[in-house]
Amino acid sequence: MLIYPAIDLKHGACVRLLHGRFDAVTRYDDAPARRLAQFAAEGAEWVHIVDLDGAEAGRAIQHALIGELAASVDVNIQSGGGVRSRTDVDALLAAGVSRVVVGSLAVTAADQVGQWLAELGPEALTLAFDIKLEDGVPVPALKGWSQSSGVDLWTALDRYPPGTLTHVLITDVGRDGALTGPNLDLLAEARRRRPDLKIQASGGVSSLDDLTACRDFGCDGAIVGRAIYEGRFTVTEAVSL
Repeated sequence: MLIYPAIDLKHGACVRLLHGRFDAVTRYDDAPARRLAQFAAEGAEWVHIVDLDGAEAGRAIQHALIGELAASVDVNIQSGGGVRSRTDVDALLAAGVSRVVVGSLAVTAADQVGQWLAELGPEALTLAFDIKLEDGVPVPALKGWSQSSGVDLWTALDRYPPGTLTHVLITDVGRDGALTGPNLDLLAEARRRRPDLKIQASGGVSSLDDLTACRDFGCDGAIVGRAIYEGRFTVTEAVSL
């Protein structure tokens, strides 16, 4: 299972949100390039970088910085936040990002995103579904996690038949940044319903045991943020599992 240490960028600094709330920000450091280099030195093959300003505003804001980061270290970058057009996707790929994360549009514009996948290939994109539970039903949230999509996750995934999509990132927003453990039931159900997909787990990872559980539940990757920033384990320990 691949470990994706996360760099969430807000005003150029590394931060973490709690439950996806933009008014609940913990600022960790002002040197994302140094943090990226550290992750690579500790053995990370991939790093997950998010333009939180872009996610909140609904437009690309920090893509130039993300491009600088991608050029600074020899590591694969998966990045998104504020991706709202093919121009945004192309700009990130041209800047050196290995895989672009598409969030809200994956739900609201499936035909368009499906065309991008067909043109660019499934390795170029990760579709991110940020989940809030509504009466126990997993429903993707939109626009920086501020709006409900009104459709359940399984309906959203059905819009991408097997063979058209490879990488999916599933975040339980209610656990994100809370160190309460991943939503293993949700991840297991996603694996059962869509065995064709490579699923990345996100939200709540607090320990190496959580990562082992994600792997054992069939996840192909896991996003790790606050647990690393607060020293619960190191990237080196995580990638050695």
